[in-house]
Amino acid sequence: MDQQDLLALYDAQLRIEIEYPGVRKEAFPQLVRFIKPAPGMNYVSYSRLDKANLDAIIQEQIAYFSTMDQPFSWHVYEHDTPPDLKDRLLAHGFAPDDDPDAVMVLEAQEASPALLSPVAIDIRRITQRDQLDDVVQIEAQVWGGDFGWLKQRLGDHLEIPDYLSVYVAYVDGQPACSSWIYFHPHNQFAGLFGGATLPAFRARGLYTAVLAIRVQEARRRGYRFSTTGASPMSRPILARNGFRLLTYAYAYEWKGRSEQ
Repeated sequence: MDQQDLLALYDAQLRIEIEYPGVRKEAFPQLVRFIKPAPGMNYVSYSRLDKANLDAIIQEQIAYFSTMDQPFSWHVYEHDTPPDLKDRLLAHGFAPDDDPDAVMVLEAQEASPALLSPVAIDIRRITQRDQLDDVVQIEAQVWGGDFGWLKQRLGDHLEIPDYLSVYVAYVDGQPACSSWIYFHPHNQFAGLFGGATLPAFRARGLYTAVLAIRVQEARRRGYRFSTTGASPMSRPILARNGFRLLTYAYAYEWKGRSEQ
């Protein structure tokens, strides 16, 4: 599939048509937003706006979300229009949350031999909420901060049949690398997340191993694509294994300052 067709399919299935359990979606001709009564899940997922109405629609979203007294963000992709969307969001009081994610996609038939080979490393599938402490421990040590919310979210999603698979790689019985994969219904894309490895256990092939086990599951379940937001550290590994760069994704969080 060529780049433009893949971008269109990605937008349609992962930004417009997708549904999330426990999250309300509101879809309009030029914009899709998601709302959940918990911080971190209120955001605009998709927009295709004209210069003529850009500022008015941004102000409408600020007015709508700011009544909830919770954080909210606007997800912007490099190919979104108009081209100055990021500048206008900045002018209205938004700020980029972090460095952009490199959105990378693997078509199942293009997976490297390494991703299709049997995995010899000790990787265990997490199936119960009380087993998620190892995941939280790894993510907190790698990224810093409180990841208690992650146990709640993944635990809730584990209760949905066939929706989420969580994996942890162990070295000498010690949790060393965590990862998970979402299988959205009526969708050709499986979503890869996590892939965090403790510094003491890096350069041992753990990241590639947990990548392989998730790609293999996606193939068995008939998903045509696997996709993830890649950090600078993981992007070369993904590229070597058949993933290609699709676009860049930014999260612009509203900070409460608006232009006059």
